[in-house]
Amino acid sequence: MKKTKKEIEKDANAKTLDVPTAGRRYFNLSPGGSYAAAARGDIPTVRIGRRIRAPIVALEAMLANAKPRQGDAA
Repeated sequence: MKKTKKEIEKDANAKTLDVPTAGRRYFNLSPGGSYAAAARGDIPTVRIGRRIRAPIVALEAMLANAKPRQGDAA
């Protein structure tokens, strides 16, 4: 299903992502893997009522400050 112009603008202005979208977009994870990473604290989250959201600013800061682990390919 195609998104409307209004939906595209809303997505572009979003400050948070749902956990599966954050996991897929930033870490190439499955939805289950995304929720598991969030539960471990590997994906930063905030709870809004029953919803769990991943703040884009926190994700970007986490990646900007990441240091390669010894033995990882550069």
